[in-house]
Amino acid sequence: MTGFTVDPWDPGYAAALAVENLSEMGATSAELVIDIERPAADWKPVTPGPDASPPGTLLVADGVRRIDARVWVDDPDAPMPVPGIAASYAAGIVRCGPDGADLAEIQVNRSLISASPHAPEVKTTHATYQPSKAADASFEELSLALQRLVTQLEVDLAVRHRNRGDDLLLVDGPLRGRTHLPRTIGYIKTHHTAYLPPPQSAVVAALAPGQRTPVFLMGTSWRRHAWYLRLPVQSAAPWAGVARCEASADLDPAQVVRLADAVTLALPPLAGVDYKDPRAPQNLVPIGGLEKLLRHHLGDSRLLYRALRTAAAG
Repeated sequence: MTGFTVDPWDPGYAAALAVENLSEMGATSAELVIDIERPAADWKPVTPGPDASPPGTLLVADGVRRIDARVWVDDPDAPMPVPGIAASYAAGIVRCGPDGADLAEIQVNRSLISASPHAPEVKTTHATYQPSKAADASFEELSLALQRLVTQLEVDLAVRHRNRGDDLLLVDGPLRGRTHLPRTIGYIKTHHTAYLPPPQSAVVAALAPGQRTPVFLMGTSWRRHAWYLRLPVQSAAPWAGVARCEASADLDPAQVVRLADAVTLALPPLAGVDYKDPRAPQNLVPIGGLEKLLRHHLGDSRLLYRALRTAAAG
């Protein structure tokens, strides 16, 4: 069996760069089509009309990831060991309906990710790490490979639990990698780039709680429909309580408008509250609760690190 070594460096070092940020690089040169729902000169806040309705069931999907150790994989085809990461990740689904919210499922996986095709399965006293291939040995690619595993796990769980034609799936984070799922919305809580030109950005700042912007089409390294909405919030700051939503670029405008209205009606009752969550209101109550539960299910990082060191020594 190919061996590996655990790096003594803190596995969290350099991991603070959010994977969502990596997927958004180059966004300042985004392609924009503003007049999908309204002409650019006629942009104004949109309040869902009387014909709009929230989904009968809202499924909320989220995933978490953690690097348990930086590793070096012995590779007979390389002049020196190849870097990798041993990572734990989990995903879950919360079902929200008229009678409240309930946990549908949680799944935890662990992987040893490396560019080496010789990465081994690592069995420790507490967990087993399955080998997974990354495109190259850079830390950015290892992180993106981990994010792809999380995304695929979320997709698998979502497909397993979607059994109604009127449900809507909300995934925490960009929609990338999940655009093929029907009736699915990406939900972005934080804003690293101002995509819209100043006149349309002013409409975002003018949104009242429960309102959204018109739908537009945007493209960076991938294309999607998008809109901004504002959740209930106490702050008067221009972008307080604002989240961005994404839908597939393959949908026709009428379909996207219906989805935008439905999610704008569905999310305000789920907004986080600031005395419980510093990321409120954008960190929705089902997302915050699910994240906390998922991180608990990842297990004790120190215990897993020691187990990996022991397995490497053996």
